[in-house]
Amino acid sequence: MALTNAPLRTALVLSAILALPAIGQGVSASGSSGTLTGDTLVLTDGRSITAPILKETAETLWLDLGHSVVEIPRSRVESIVRARQDDEATDATGKDLFQTARDLPERAPREQAERFGDAVIKVSTPSGLGSGFIISPDGYAITNAHVIQRESKIKCTVWERGEKELRRVLVEDVEIIAVNNHTDLALIKLKHPEGKPFRHVYVQSREELAAGQSVFAIGNPLGLERSLSRGVISTTQRDFEGLTFIQTDTQINPGNSGGPLFNDRGEVIGVTNMGIPLGEGLNFAIPARYVIDFIRNRDAFAYDKENPNSGYSYAPPPARTNFGPTPGLNDSTPGDR
Repeated sequence: MALTNAPLRTALVLSAILALPAIGQGVSASGSSGTLTGDTLVLTDGRSITAPILKETAETLWLDLGHSVVEIPRSRVESIVRARQDDEATDATGKDLFQTARDLPERAPREQAERFGDAVIKVSTPSGLGSGFIISPDGYAITNAHVIQRESKIKCTVWERGEKELRRVLVEDVEIIAVNNHTDLALIKLKHPEGKPFRHVYVQSREELAAGQSVFAIGNPLGLERSLSRGVISTTQRDFEGLTFIQTDTQINPGNSGGPLFNDRGEVIGVTNMGIPLGEGLNFAIPARYVIDFIRNRDAFAYDKENPNSGYSYAPPPARTNFGPTPGLNDSTPGDR
């Protein structure tokens, strides 16, 4: 059903909706009595509308009234009671380690962050930190290869949302599963210290990208945890050394590396991995198709700490030959007097 933007028709339909009884009288937006179906919008004047939300942005919501589609300014909406729970998706599939979904509703970044923000993690190593995202309930996660490069002691921070608080959980049992340095991707597995399943994201199964498309990223730039930045896709195919990247003006900073780039449906369409220093708005993400290919062929990139091509090259430190204080700390050194 095509969306209508005709001002007169919208005004008439909205006037009819606002004439509906208030909440509790069992009337849907179609006007039929009985059990309410769809999402319930509570308006600023106390009345309510119950109808499926087809699409929403930060400014507007579009409702399916059955016989018509109407747009409602978000400024007229006091609250929304969702018919679909946050962890539900139509036709969700999980034949691989990752999961995909169809017909996810478009929502504003603020609400998508509430749905999927708990699946974004902070990846910490002795040499730095980055971001990542969990792709399955049993703890498989994606990050950049350069985030864990030359490291084997990895810790991850996840956030769990309770009824009234957000709890930080440090996961120290992290295993490196596979590393692909060419595409800058790494697959790791987290083991929850309390044995709980993890919240996870959905990966876009079929690439649907367009220049000007709204996107947003969540990560830990410069250690500032759970930061959200939004923008648009600048171009869908930017070539670097034989690989294509998504170019976006969404802010990507050190610490964002390995984090997800989302579309308005909350699907991961890319993995943020680099920005150009002093290049305002020049930021890039690895397309989801590379992620899917990497996961499905992970056996070819299985991690082996004894193989330097796997990204692990911890050389033992050189042995000391002279014992005693260094010259700079030796008070008896003539030059220090």
